[in-house]
Amino acid sequence: MSAADAAGTVGDAVGTRPPQKTVSPRFLLSELRLMLGRRRNQAGLVVLAAVPAFIAIAVKTTLSQPGADAPDFFRSITQNGLFVSLAAMTIELGLFLPLAVSVVAGDSVAGEANLGTLRYLLTVPVTRTRLLVVKYAGIVVAAFVATFVVTLTGMAFGLVLFGGGSLTTLSGSQISFAAGLGRVLLAAVYLACGLAALGAVGLFFSTLTEQPIGAMVTTVVFSTTSYILDAIPQVSWLHPYLITHHWLDFGDLLRDPVAWNNIAAGTYLAVGYAVVFFAAAWARFSVKDVTS
Repeated sequence: MSAADAAGTVGDAVGTRPPQKTVSPRFLLSELRLMLGRRRNQAGLVVLAAVPAFIAIAVKTTLSQPGADAPDFFRSITQNGLFVSLAAMTIELGLFLPLAVSVVAGDSVAGEANLGTLRYLLTVPVTRTRLLVVKYAGIVVAAFVATFVVTLTGMAFGLVLFGGGSLTTLSGSQISFAAGLGRVLLAAVYLACGLAALGAVGLFFSTLTEQPIGAMVTTVVFSTTSYILDAIPQVSWLHPYLITHHWLDFGDLLRDPVAWNNIAAGTYLAVGYAVVFFAAAWARFSVKDVTS
């Protein structure tokens, strides 16, 4: 054994070797506790859950009356309660779900700056890159939580009021309840990924200001503008690049067989937005003069 090896062995014995750095989840867990513990976020989840509950109760009370009429999509709810989740996701994609994600994303960095805690976070020490990664991870979790609150609440009310059984796909064929349940959950995952991409946009806007309300409003305007442009045929060349263009394609998961082309395109687009805007947020935040 060489002198260096002997010294290393002695050093290990007396505990003088520098401790190895490990990746700790404490920062992320702390961020999730703060995010989920905020009253406004909890109130937002209650509002999100109220929509599928209202849809289920309204369809139950309305279509139970003699001579009642309704669009085929809502009439499908009476045949299988899983359609309550799909109807609720379709309705809430216009405003409520993007708004919920925009609130969390816009507050992620700008909220810390506004409260004067951003500078202290960076002296823990926490690198700016790690801070952004944790903030965006929290936004992704928020997107999934919001989407699944809508989905699971719709399932619960739908199955209680209308029951389950075989599900009739948009192609007219029938699949088992288990297969239908899996496809609805997969649709929720797909939508959550799209909303997580919007969260990356909100994270970028949050690095540009110290006013969280400004970042929130800008993110909502961004998604709303995308919806508006997507409805204008004169700019059809732009449609495939709009962040909301493929959101409603989750309906393709309810076809038999599943139409994967639009689902794949929507997933690629979501990943592209997430990568580009997270990189933009990092580029901005890495050189930002943090004074608060």
